[in-house]
Amino acid sequence: MTEIPPPDSLTGILTSLRERVMGVSESVLSTVDGLLVVADTDTVHPESVAALAAATLGVGRRMAETAGVGALREVVARCGSGHVIVVAVGDRALLTVKGDDGLDLAAFQRESPATVEQLTKALASDVAH
Repeated sequence: MTEIPPPDSLTGILTSLRERVMGVSESVLSTVDGLLVVADTDTVHPESVAALAAATLGVGRRMAETAGVGALREVVARCGSGHVIVVAVGDRALLTVKGDDGLDLAAFQRESPATVEQLTKALASDVAH
C-alpha cells in the first residue's frame, strides 16, 4: 500500500492539488533561481523543469513590468496537448504545473491561491527550523 504524504508536507500539498483539480498531472516546486525543491512527477525531468521555470518567471516578470500591469502571478502556456503553468510562490519559490488537454483551468484558478498559501507556510516553517 502506498503511503500518502501528510497534507502539510510539500509533497502532500502537490499531491493534493493533483487530486483536487481535474487534468493536473504533474507539478514541480523550485526556487526562483531554478533549483529543485520537490516534485510530483512521472514523465518530466524535474530539475529541467525547475531551471526552465526560473527562466519563464524572469521573462514573465519583465513583461509584466514593461506592460505596467502589476506583479506577476502566473504564466500559462497552452500547448498542443496540454498546459504548463508557472505560479509565483512568494518571492523565493515557483510552482510549475503540467496539465493535460482536459485541465480544468477554472478549478485551477480557484484552487491555486490556497495551494500557494500552503506552500508558502510550509517553506517558511522549514526555514524556521
